Parts: sequence; structure tokens; C-alpha cells
Amino acid sequence: MSGRPMPCDIKELSTLFLFEKLDAEQLGRLCGEGRVELFEPGHVYEEGEPATCFFVLLEGTLVMSRRVGGDDVEINRTSQRGVYAGAMQAYLAAPEEARYKGSLRVTEPSRFFILPAETFSAVLREWFPMAVHLLEGLFFGSQNTQRTIGQRERLLALGSLSAGLTHELNNPAAAAVRATSALRGRVAGMRHKLGMIAAGPYARDALETLVEIQERTAEQVAKATPLSPLEASDREDALGDWFDDHGISGGWELAPTFVQAGLDIDWLDQVAATVDDGTLEGAIRWLNYTVETELLMNEIEDSTTRVSNLVNAAKQYSQLDRAPYQVADVHELLDSTLMMLAGKIGSGVRIVKDYDRSVPRIPAYPGELNQVWTNLIDNAASAMGGEGTLTVRTALEREQLLVEFRDTGPGVPEEIRGRIFDPFFTTKPVGEGTGLGLDISWRIVVNKHHGHLQVHSEPGDTRFQVFLPLTAEEPDPEPGSRPDSAPDSEPRSAPGSELVAESPTESTTASTSTGSDTPQEAS
Repeated sequence: MSGRPMPCDIKELSTLFLFEKLDAEQLGRLCGEGRVELFEPGHVYEEGEPATCFFVLLEGTLVMSRRVGGDDVEINRTSQRGVYAGAMQAYLAAPEEARYKGSLRVTEPSRFFILPAETFSAVLREWFPMAVHLLEGLFFGSQNTQRTIGQRERLLALGSLSAGLTHELNNPAAAAVRATSALRGRVAGMRHKLGMIAAGPYARDALETLVEIQERTAEQVAKATPLSPLEASDREDALGDWFDDHGISGGWELAPTFVQAGLDIDWLDQVAATVDDGTLEGAIRWLNYTVETELLMNEIEDSTTRVSNLVNAAKQYSQLDRAPYQVADVHELLDSTLMMLAGKIGSGVRIVKDYDRSVPRIPAYPGELNQVWTNLIDNAASAMGGEGTLTVRTALEREQLLVEFRDTGPGVPEEIRGRIFDPFFTTKPVGEGTGLGLDISWRIVVNKHHGHLQVHSEPGDTRFQVFLPLTAEEPDPEPGSRPDSAPDSEPRSAPGSELVAESPTESTTASTSTGSDTPQEAS
């Protein structure tokens, strides 16, 4: 939207903190190459348009906003004279390559001094060459530092996950090895016992019945239901008494195995009715080998299934052999991340899954969403100190998919709540955090998926909420990638970013800031 031309007053420009140190010749050049316009309530420029101008508020009220999903989120509202917006980083790239990263509107008739981006870049380089070099060095140096530390953050997370996965794989693998070794001994004992039975005084009919009981025993082991410790103890005592009554020595060693297999006195009575007293003990011990063999094979199956599930979870987590952009089930992503982080979370944290299974699959970058879940779950576990409850909830809210991580930790203090998404900001001790986990999560959710990330916190109830759109948008480039013919810059600090300065001090800060579109930086 274009405004109504107004006269440019050099004296008025000299009263603004941006221009108060300029001489008359410099102010005259600004008035000569720039212009003053009056805008009626409405948009001055909109997000995504070419960043062609640098705006300085002379009079009125402006509102800055960013588009998040389908909504415009207000970032800043001010009436202070001298605040600026628009192509304020035009000196970093050719003006035709920059676009407004947000929208600017006015709520009342407002006057702006407007300088074309080309002129703004030229006067900065001509009047303040050293300052421009310093700003460029700080800007790109910060981006390179952030990228390097971000890679280090990912490597640290990968190392932690690898250690956790190794630990998780070690338990079932070791169990399978132990069970296989024990199984070899049981099978050898069964062969030996079978030879003794074959050479013993068993009638043909008795042997056939005994083999039939063996088959039914194997089936019973597969169907056995777990008993409570009290129930198991009572049944072991009953079986032990039965063995004693029938003259079978060492019955207290046999009883736990039979109870675990779901066998009871009725089953033992069937065996006793099949053979005579002289061969009963041999038959019982032979069937004991059958039970032990089935139990060991069940243990091996459970262990190898656990290993397979962990491998599948690792593939799901890393999105190995999958397209980076696809339609994904967010619950599968959450489950794989929780499984990968189980060792790191610890047994003292209770995991509650409050999933709304009716939510649809969404177009997303699953591997990067897993990184978001990792950062948020890791932060929650760290905040709770290994003790508490982590609730992971999904739902549909405001026509978006909500993924919420709620922990029972001490909460985020109000005085730092506005800074937690800032790059390099961390409350962890030196060496334990880089301060980029939440910043990376913000970039993935907001810049990559056009969603929204917010936090609500009070002692005992901290909730990080991720809102993701249900419909596909044009896939964005990887954060930190190089656009064609554009400088190496992160999405939140690209040329043309519309930071607003509130004072001379904030002006300096804004010009060298690494981001402008996070809620905490716009307060």
C-alpha cells in the first residue's frame, strides 16, 4: 500500500535518534533521496513482498506481525518516534534479493520517513564503512558460530542416543545369549532323559500318552497367564507338597518352573495316572525339561523381538531409507523417540501417553520433528531431575495438530521465559548445554513446518506445545541452506528482516541480532 506524499523536514529528521549525529549535508541527502508518506490505517507492507524500503516512524502507531500457519501473530506494537522496520539489513545483500520477513501495518494515520533500500545500503557503506564491516562480521560470524555449534549439538545428541540405544540393546541381547546357552543344556538333558525312558519299563500305550501330555504341556506354556507373586508362591507350595507326597526328591526346585508354565496339580495327576510309581519321577523330570525348553525359547523370542523393535524404532527415528518430506503419523514418531530416549529418561520418570488416535497424518519432515521431540523430552526429563511424570498429548486444536509435552518439574521462571528460545541461552551448567536445542526446535516448527511453538509454565506444570498445520505447504529449504545468489544466512536473520528498535541502545542490538520473529524477542 502506498501512502500520501508529505514534505520532508530536515529539522524533524534531526530529532530522531537514528539521525541526530548527522550533519546538515547528510540530512539533506536523506530528504533528497528519501521521502515522507502518510499512511491510513491498514498494511504498509506484507510478509513475503520484496524488501524495497527502510521505514522510520515519525508519527502514529505501527504493528509488526508474522504469519504462523494461517494466522498473523502480532510481534510488536509501538508509537515511539524513530522506531524502524523494513529492509534494515539491505547492506548485507543486493536489495532485489531481500523480502520482508513479516508484515507492517498502522492502526491510525501514521507518517513514515521512507528510504529506498539501495540508498540505505549506499549511505551506510559511504558514511559508516567501519561500522558496516563490523556489522557484517558480527552477523555472518554469528551465523557460522551458530551453525557450527548446532552441528555439535546434533552430534552430542546423537552420541547420547547411541549410548542409550546400546544400553537398551545390550539387555535383550544378553538375555538371548544366556537363554540360548541354557537351552543347549536343557536339550542335552532332554536327549539323555529320553534315552533313559526309552530303555525303561514303559508300556507302549504309556509312552504314547506321555508324548501326548508333552505336546499339551508345550501348548500350555504358550498360553500361561502371569500370576501375582502371592498366587505364584501359594501354587509353588502346593506343587512342592505334591512332589513330596509322591516321593519325588528336589520338588522345591521343580515347582517354580511348573508354576511359571501355568501347570497345576490337576496336570500332575494326569501324568501320575499315566505311569506307575517307579517311573513317575523320570517322567516328571523329562517333562520338566520340556517346560524349561519352552520357557527358554519364549525368552529368546521376547529378547529378539525386543531387539527387532529397537532397530525398527531407530530406523523410524532416523527416518532411514525414507523420503525427508512425507505424510507421517505423529504417534509413530513420538513412540520411536520415547523408545530411543528410554534409557536417558530413566525409570524414575513415568511416561503417560494421552494420544488422540483420530488425528490425521500430516505432511512433514519426520526426521526433523523427531529432533524437536528429542529436545523437548530431554529438557523435560532434565527439569524433573529423574523423578516425575511426563505426559505426551496429541489433539486437534484450532484446525491444527497439537503435540504437548507436560512435565511436573519446577517450571520455567517468568523472568527468563521470554528468552528460552534465544540462540545460546541455557540454564544448564557450563559444559552441559549449548543453548541451541529450543532454538533449533523453533526453527524446525515455525520456519520449516509453518507451525507454532509456545510454552506455559508454573511450578509442577510446564507445557511445551507444538502446533502443526494439517495441510501441506511448499516445502522450505533446509535451515541454514544457501539460497541462489544470496548470502549464507539463517531464516530468522535473512536480509530484509523487519526488526524494530525502541531506543538508540535497542537500535544497536536490533541491527546485530540473530533473530526477529520469536515471541520472546518481540515483547
